[in-house]
Amino acid sequence: MDSRRSTTAASLPIYKLAQQTTRSLASASPWPHDHDQDRHHNHIDNNQNKELTLTLSKDSFQTHKCDPPSLEISLPKEELIRMYMAMVTIRRMEMTADTLYKSQLIRGFCHLCTGQEAVGVGLETALTYEDKVITAYRSHGFTYMRKGSVLPIIAELLGRKNGISGGKGGSMHMFTPNFFGGNGIVGAQVPLGAGIAFAQKYLGKGKGPATFVFYGDGAANQGQVFEAFNMAKLWDLPAVFVCENNQYGMGTSARRSSANTEYYKRGDYIPGIRVNGMDVLAVHQAIAHARKWAMTDGKGPLILEMETYRYGGHSMSDPGVSYRSREEIQKVRADNDPITHLKERLLENQVISEKELKEMDKAARAEVDKAAEEAKNSPPPDMETFWTDVYIKGFEVPFLRGREPEETHYYHRDSNK
Repeated sequence: MDSRRSTTAASLPIYKLAQQTTRSLASASPWPHDHDQDRHHNHIDNNQNKELTLTLSKDSFQTHKCDPPSLEISLPKEELIRMYMAMVTIRRMEMTADTLYKSQLIRGFCHLCTGQEAVGVGLETALTYEDKVITAYRSHGFTYMRKGSVLPIIAELLGRKNGISGGKGGSMHMFTPNFFGGNGIVGAQVPLGAGIAFAQKYLGKGKGPATFVFYGDGAANQGQVFEAFNMAKLWDLPAVFVCENNQYGMGTSARRSSANTEYYKRGDYIPGIRVNGMDVLAVHQAIAHARKWAMTDGKGPLILEMETYRYGGHSMSDPGVSYRSREEIQKVRADNDPITHLKERLLENQVISEKELKEMDKAARAEVDKAAEEAKNSPPPDMETFWTDVYIKGFEVPFLRGREPEETHYYHRDSNK
């Protein structure tokens, strides 16, 4: 059994404490980062600042050409509660998206992260908002944690005006400050991430924030990924490449598509760490370790492989059971669910009661349900916005050719905008 040191409970019921100290789920991300380079916990005071020390499983990390993160992790109890609340909210949001899609209210592609919540939550708890993040298309959880919130995310899925991308990005193209999406082309975000890291090194004179570049096991065999690795190491960029290995690239298992499934070793000359991506605390510890590594002058990039699992199909058009059994999915849910895992730790260490956890679950459900109703009643984007967010202001093209040579669409600049 893991060795643990419990701290005394806060005076307020913990779910009320979380509600008081967490920004409204309908209006802001639940994580109040400081904006300087190092995260502090000035928003926590008195008993709320008591830390709980936990020991991670010895199987949490496997390394390649580097030392592992520490297995001892100490976090304020409030932070552990935030982690739980964030994962519950993201799962409820994705379950609602599933329902809306099946009701034909969401159209086009839609990729859910149900089962993978620990990766996005563990990432954000170890960063500042000055750090840069770029991901593939399974990005709803990342968007929520990167100063997003439930309402604009669901509104975006529904193609509404108040969506986080104005209703024009949809499921795959969501952005917030210092979150560069949500990218639809498999693997194409990896060289972009290397470019962002280069900009950080160039502009910050080697002292800038770190850049976290996410891709899946399905993209790991692409040539552009290895090209980005080479450039990042050649120039010692502050980049952390994170492979979200959810075991299946669309409907193809990793072992059927990859001669080497140890993705954390794929960089060869770049050190790497395999992480238990179903344990939010292990993810947090690995991300904090990687951030420090990337920002240490001369160390250059690092590769993390998050071993995780998606409960649903690749997208909403994939039932997810033609290439794996229902028994396999149920076994992961029963034995390795990230929310259940953290819940058990909280209960074992008397951080929270079962009743308080149920209150938090109920609050997350109510918040998401309210946001979904508001999103459904929101208007679509105005036709006048079709030209916006396409070109940088002042660099718009004068016209676009249509389907036939005679068909031309002229762009009328408005000097007042």
